[in-house]
Amino acid sequence: MSTKMQANKTWALGAALLALAVMIGAFGAHGLQKFVTPDKLITFETGVRYHFYHSLGILFFAAFRDLYSPKKTNLVTGAFLTGILLFSFNCYLYVLTDIKTFAMIVPVGGTMFIVGWLAFAWSALKAR
Repeated sequence: MSTKMQANKTWALGAALLALAVMIGAFGAHGLQKFVTPDKLITFETGVRYHFYHSLGILFFAAFRDLYSPKKTNLVTGAFLTGILLFSFNCYLYVLTDIKTFAMIVPVGGTMFIVGWLAFAWSALKAR
């Protein structure tokens, strides 16, 4: 796959994740207040916030994709995407179901965010 095609897919992924974050955030702001405790609403909002941050991180990294090797870009994008799935989506699932297992997975997602940012930093130091 060409570098341009790969970059376009990264842009599309980031944009789609941002659209999803807006929809989930709107659901949380307008649909959950009557059904969950304030603490749970804060957890949901934290998931949405980190979903936004790391979707923007994917777009930011895509903007500078030509500076990095495909292996490094896949690592950063993959780590951020995995973090969103394991951190944000498990925050959402925990709030909606009250199943503690979802809450226990959240730190793994946070670790993936850290891995993504460290890979981003390493890539910046090694950029062409």
